[in-house]
Amino acid sequence: MKHLFVPATSSISFSFNKINLASLPRIIGLVATVQFLNTLPKLKKYLEQHGKKAIIYSNGQVLGCNTTNATSIQDKVQSFFYIGSGKFHPLSIALTLKHPKPIFLFNPNTNEFSRLNEKEIQIALARKKTAKIKFIGAKTIGILVSTKPGQQRLKQVEKLKVKLEKQGKKCYIFIANDIDLSQLENFPQVECWINSACPGISLEHPFIWIDDI
Repeated sequence: MKHLFVPATSSISFSFNKINLASLPRIIGLVATVQFLNTLPKLKKYLEQHGKKAIIYSNGQVLGCNTTNATSIQDKVQSFFYIGSGKFHPLSIALTLKHPKPIFLFNPNTNEFSRLNEKEIQIALARKKTAKIKFIGAKTIGILVSTKPGQQRLKQVEKLKVKLEKQGKKCYIFIANDIDLSQLENFPQVECWINSACPGISLEHPFIWIDDI
């Protein structure tokens, strides 16, 4: 079945007046989810009117599995400013940066301005480290594969399976459209899970993200 993806722009009206400008460093990288990309030029203008330097790489869009528009300018900025809802995307940015930088959040749905909590970042980093340690020591591995468009990485997983088995690990591939994590309890022989579907799973569970191997 063919799919057509149409970017949808949010029509929510909001003001940047809630932003605490004094808390922001001078040089800021701007990113957003697709719904709020149209607000980035407006935010850039607003910040620069108040003495800040704002940088947008490409169109500034970030995905949970692709933070290139942030990491590409990490050496040029002192912080990042994310427009969107939730903390999944800014957490993904925090985990892919070479060096820690403050990440500020503005949620147009609630008109709330905040900073990504350092404790949340440390918890996510600790979970990532735990997943790597489990992977290194595991002999039996399960690899999660999603059939959803944009998430399906079966060819990459099959190549990885061959490499790991050459290293003496026993690998099983688990394929599903909707991954029900509760069902994984039915496979107690699996010592470590590799996640190739959505990186959000690895933010909340000690499953190693495939790109971290």
